[in-house]
Amino acid sequence: MEIAKTIAPVCLAIIMFGLGLGLTLGDFTRVVKNPKDFFVGFIFQVILLPFVALILISIITLPVEIALGVMIIAAAPGGVTSNVLTKFADGDVALSVTLTAIVSLLSILTVPLIVFNSANFLGIEILKEISMTNIAVKMFFVVTVPVILGMIVRSLMTEFIVSKTLIIQRLSVILFLIVFISIWVEEWDKIISFITRAGLIALILNLVMIFLGYYIAKFWTSGIAQRKCISLECGLQNGTLAVFVASQLFDDIIFMVPTAAYALVMFVTSIVFVLIVRKIK
Repeated sequence: MEIAKTIAPVCLAIIMFGLGLGLTLGDFTRVVKNPKDFFVGFIFQVILLPFVALILISIITLPVEIALGVMIIAAAPGGVTSNVLTKFADGDVALSVTLTAIVSLLSILTVPLIVFNSANFLGIEILKEISMTNIAVKMFFVVTVPVILGMIVRSLMTEFIVSKTLIIQRLSVILFLIVFISIWVEEWDKIISFITRAGLIALILNLVMIFLGYYIAKFWTSGIAQRKCISLECGLQNGTLAVFVASQLFDDIIFMVPTAAYALVMFVTSIVFVLIVRKIK
């Protein structure tokens, strides 16, 4: 777990810097111009996703450590990969970028709130001397600051950054994979012993949110492109951020197992989803 604890903050900061490179102020002002679709996506991801996860850990018998791990990945914002897959699915890429950016920036408040309250609900004591404020400050430096720096760099080198968008997106995916490969390699024996129990709930949570994002959101969103976007935003979580949070709060790998399981599940289900809906107009 030491390798993951060491590289996760670095990889997360680089990924968030890459996210910032793809943002402009227009991505934030878009919320004011078209608020309905954004707020539907925001509520689904920040409120509904953790709520569904809470229901699942309440009705499925799990070790409390795995249950809290499920809440950690459910609290995480959408991943940068959602922007890429939304494009492949012919979804609303602008909405996807806006949701990823704003939910990621707000995660320094929402993630500690959800995780600490979930720990209290499950009766898990966070033994490390770290408070909700401490973890929020740490997240600020590896999430918010890199995003802001990325936006500044983009404003100074717009044409160059735009021309390298694909490379930046690929780098983010590679860094994401590095974090999870390091966990699997370093803690293989422990992960295998827990993965069967975490895999089922990860799959259920992922499929439920993809379904809700696509079918239930249709009652409030503008159209099919927005439904595709919200579905992928709800299904693809920032696993690197979840690993960072889990590693800051706990020393046991078991808290990261649901994130590792979810990372495997979400890529498979999301690609299948994209292949199914990309032709739907």
